[in-house]
Amino acid sequence: MNKEELHKLIETEQPNICQVVAYKGGKEVYSDCWNDYKTDDYSHVMSATKSIFALLVGIAIDKGQIKSVDDKVLDYFPEYKVKRGEKTIYDVTIKHLLTMRAPYKSKGDPWSKVCSSENWTYTSLDFLGGRKGLTDEFKYSTVCIHILSGILYKATGMKTVDYANKYLFEPLGIKKHKNFYAKSAEEHKEFTISKLPKEAVWFADPQGLGTPGYGLCMTAGEMAKIGQMCLNNGEFGGQQIVSSKWIKEMTAPRTVEGKYFRGMDYGYLWWIINREKGIYAAIGNSGNVIYINPEKKIVVAVTSYFKPTIFDRVDFIQREIEPRL
Repeated sequence: MNKEELHKLIETEQPNICQVVAYKGGKEVYSDCWNDYKTDDYSHVMSATKSIFALLVGIAIDKGQIKSVDDKVLDYFPEYKVKRGEKTIYDVTIKHLLTMRAPYKSKGDPWSKVCSSENWTYTSLDFLGGRKGLTDEFKYSTVCIHILSGILYKATGMKTVDYANKYLFEPLGIKKHKNFYAKSAEEHKEFTISKLPKEAVWFADPQGLGTPGYGLCMTAGEMAKIGQMCLNNGEFGGQQIVSSKWIKEMTAPRTVEGKYFRGMDYGYLWWIINREKGIYAAIGNSGNVIYINPEKKIVVAVTSYFKPTIFDRVDFIQREIEPRL
């Protein structure tokens, strides 16, 4: 592979890419940086955070801390006072949250309501349910799946970042992460849209629970390790980090209705790119991606700075990066 040629191509065609790391056959075969980023600089990986969180849920299930994805959400919040007349919420399960099939009483994501509240988990629960009942409709949510962080905390007694550090990051040789707190809406916005490198942090609510829908900062090298671990059925460096059973369940494709999702299917917070070939990916706004092709034993991780109109990153990986590996 001509590394200089690919460097220039990415610089020209995908100018907001900061880092790319690729593995083939279990070995790192490619690493490069753009936009004055170094290999150890961190980017906010946006919604790719969701896929990492799915691994934490799997680890908690493996350990028996969460019994099953079929557990009712409210079983974890016996102290929560359900709004008068609300019935649907009692039937919502963890699986509904993981597959984006949970019903919400808001048209879009209620960012300002949730993020300006004292307790993001309870405020998200306030939006869960509705008169239509369980419709099994795919409704992509970023802010209200904060409920999952609440569940993880109730099940394990550990804050999101501490749980991730102990059971996922440390075994993979990923730098220990810390919580990041925004003191104002402006600081929250700046965290999301800033193009500058970040630290090893996870955006957190006032209770110290990491946001499961966005907010994790990683390097492409760290993302590639996570991808390699998934490709290896949950094993990395001789250690079983998450069960192969969970990886299989997490990446089982479910059809997504609607024309906005480019014909992709969905697993548990992972996008299924090609159900026949078993290709799947963590995808975040601006083109932050962990791309996994089990057939070719390829993992490609991409970090990017904020540019919200990137919809072709997986296509670019398949067209320009994958064939060169």
